[in-house]
Amino acid sequence: MNLNTTYLGLPLRSPLLVSASPLSKTLDNLKQMEEAGAGAIVLFSLFEEQLRGEQQRQSYAERHPQATAEDADALYAAQHSYYSRRLDDYLTHIQQAKASVSIPIIASLNCTALGSWTDYAQRIEQAGADALELNIYYIPTNMDTSAEQVEDMYVRLLKAVKSALKIPVAIKLTPFVTNLAHVARRLDQAGANALVLFNRFYQPDLDPVTLKMRAEIPLGTPNDSRLPLHWIAILYGYLRADLAASGGIYSAEDVVKMLMVGAKVTLLASALLQHGIGQLQVIERDLRQWMQANDYDSLASLQGIVSQFRSKDPSAFERSEYIRALTSFRSLL
Repeated sequence: MNLNTTYLGLPLRSPLLVSASPLSKTLDNLKQMEEAGAGAIVLFSLFEEQLRGEQQRQSYAERHPQATAEDADALYAAQHSYYSRRLDDYLTHIQQAKASVSIPIIASLNCTALGSWTDYAQRIEQAGADALELNIYYIPTNMDTSAEQVEDMYVRLLKAVKSALKIPVAIKLTPFVTNLAHVARRLDQAGANALVLFNRFYQPDLDPVTLKMRAEIPLGTPNDSRLPLHWIAILYGYLRADLAASGGIYSAEDVVKMLMVGAKVTLLASALLQHGIGQLQVIERDLRQWMQANDYDSLASLQGIVSQFRSKDPSAFERSEYIRALTSFRSLL
C-alpha cells in the first residue's frame, strides 16, 4: 500500500504530519514521531511577541545607559515571562532536530505584521529548516481597518518572506475573512507553496469571580474537521498551492475524507496530545486497512475525487448541499 505523497515540494512517506504543538519541543518526541510514521513535523511556533520582547530589552538598555544589564533582563522577564525560547534557542532546536531525524522539519512563525520577519525567516532557513509555515494569528479590532487592508497585510507578509527565502512557504489561514476563496487565490498568486486550513483561535474565558481572563486551551474535537473539509473541497483544483487540512483529525476516516476532497496532507496535534504520539501508528494502520478494503492502491487514486472542482457549477452545488442539510434535519424531541 503506497502512502507516499508530496507537500511543499518535499517527498513524504505519509500524509500524516505533526502540527505545531508543545510536543515538538523535545528531541526525544521528534524521534518518536519519526518512528511512529510521521511524514514531516511542524515545529512549535516562534512568536512575534517573543522577538519583539528581545528588541524591547535592547531598546530599554539604549534609552537607559545608566541601567544595568540586570535591569534590562528584569524588564524583559516581567513582560515576556511566559515565553520560554528566544530566536537563538529556536534556531538551535531546528539544527538539533535536523540532526536527530530524517523526515522534513518545517519551522513555524506566528506573526501579525511585517516587522523584521524577512531576517528571522532567513535565519530559520540557514538553520536548516526544510520549509516555513507562517501562522497568521491576527484579530483586527480597529473599526477603521477594512477587510481589504487585512487581506493586503497577508499578501505583503507572504511576498516579503518569499522574496528572502529559497525554501517553500506555507500560510496557515483563519477562516474569518470576508471571501476566503478570493484570499486563497491572492495568496496562491503571490507564491504560497501551500495553504493550511485552518488556524484555531484560542479565545480566553472569563472568571466571573476574579474578573480575570482564563487562558485555557481546549483540545480540538472531530467536529472541527468539517470546516477545513468544506473549504478544501471548494478550493481544490483551482490553486497551484498544496492544501493541508488542520483541525479535528483523529482517525483514519478523517484522513480519508480530507484526501478525497483534495488535501495533500493532514496535520495532527490534538489527537496526539490526547492519545499520545503512538496514535500516529494507529491511524496509519487503519488508513492502510481502509484503503485495501476499498480497493485504493495509492493516495493519488483517491485525492480530490469528491471535490467541488468536479462540479460544473460549484456555487450551485454549495447552495444545494446547504438546503439539503437544513431540510433533511429531524428534531430529536
